[in-house]
Amino acid sequence: MRLKDKIAIVVGAGQTPGDTIGNGRATALLFAREGASVLLVDRDEGSAAETMAMIANEGGIASTLRADITSENDCAAIAATCIEHYGRIDILQNNVGIGLGDGGVSSLEADNWDTIMAVNLKGMWMTCKYVIPHMRKARAGAIVNISSGAAVMAVAAIAYKVSKAGVNALTHAIAWGNGKYGIRANTIMPGLLDTPMAIESHHIGTGKDRDQLRAERNAAVPLANRMGTAWDTAYASLFLASDEARFITGVVLPVDGGQAARIGF
Repeated sequence: MRLKDKIAIVVGAGQTPGDTIGNGRATALLFAREGASVLLVDRDEGSAAETMAMIANEGGIASTLRADITSENDCAAIAATCIEHYGRIDILQNNVGIGLGDGGVSSLEADNWDTIMAVNLKGMWMTCKYVIPHMRKARAGAIVNISSGAAVMAVAAIAYKVSKAGVNALTHAIAWGNGKYGIRANTIMPGLLDTPMAIESHHIGTGKDRDQLRAERNAAVPLANRMGTAWDTAYASLFLASDEARFITGVVLPVDGGQAARIGF
């Protein structure tokens, strides 16, 4: 019960179809298990409803909201709906991110750049924009933004990399500007994870067999040559959202099996 009586928003609480669990769903389930009431936000409300059913089966409390975070009106509605249903916002956890259509500097299409930036960075800023005033009134709150190890490592996907580096900078700015209100903001940089988004998007993008992809990704992880899972992101999010991390803000936390430690080698 590390989040007992807390009110949490998880943006991206549904997931891409696949045979494993995604970051948003794992985080939402874990937050509910630890005592939080959770507003499950996703563009695919049916997928969010699946997450809600899983929480209800475990005796937890959750509700769903369909929202597209590229719409400012939808982002405003996320905060307003949480206040209407639960009365306050203690935790905001942002998961949404895309990478399909990305490429190198000279091959990426401008429209794809705009779409990736709108989803990965602008949308995250807008959800924070509308939640922070409520946290300021309460003089408390925890924001956890999901970035990526791609922000600091060499990758071919230029828009994804720049957008995730932007998430790190955005979170730092939020932490610096809102500490006096008792608001904490931290970033998690997941490395290679066995999630539906990662495996299915690479399968579609490269045509590689899923087992081959998993083998290649496992081999690239320094720690035991094994990818992490969405639960690794979820447990890191739980810690940063909890009062155990009450003196931690502005942190960028790699959850990557040591991949970021390779920088410079």
